[in-house]
Amino acid sequence: YAWDANEEYLFKAMVAFALRRYSSKSTTQISNVLLCNVTDRVSFWFVVTDSSKNVTTVPGSEVEAAIRMNRNRINSAFLLSDKTLQFLKITSTLSPPVEPSTPVWLIVFGVVLCLIVAGIFFLVVAGVQQRKKKNKQSTERENLEEKGEVAVTVENGIPCKTLDLKAGHINGVFAADDERFTSL
Repeated sequence: YAWDANEEYLFKAMVAFALRRYSSKSTTQISNVLLCNVTDRVSFWFVVTDSSKNVTTVPGSEVEAAIRMNRNRINSAFLLSDKTLQFLKITSTLSPPVEPSTPVWLIVFGVVLCLIVAGIFFLVVAGVQQRKKKNKQSTERENLEEKGEVAVTVENGIPCKTLDLKAGHINGVFAADDERFTSL
């Protein structure tokens, strides 16, 4: 960044402009802004003298307030930002917070609503699939019973053998050859 006499003049003009806008006095001239200790790295300090009495300086608080009020104009004149153009003892201006186009609560509401709709859809699809599966199993059992084949029953998820009710079934525990314990 080349800092020359033209850049100095622009800076002095911007400071004079800021003071004129701040104090509503049209007496501040470019000649009232004095730059001191200018270095190659564009570092310097400046003093603004009062135009009515060229001996006294404008209070620092007034200069700070004027620069703070017109900081954006000064940054724009030099095509710089608050990060690249730094005034010591003057805090950088903060840009206003960005307002999203949609409120945050609306985004959260939309996400929650989508999750609820997806859950309901999943439950409906799972119920339909389960009902189809049960109907298919019951039709298979009916078909086997009509053919006369022995179907394997499932109770609690465990396949069980069905009893042949025509032939009967004898439980050996209760069937005894002699009935010695019962007397008549």
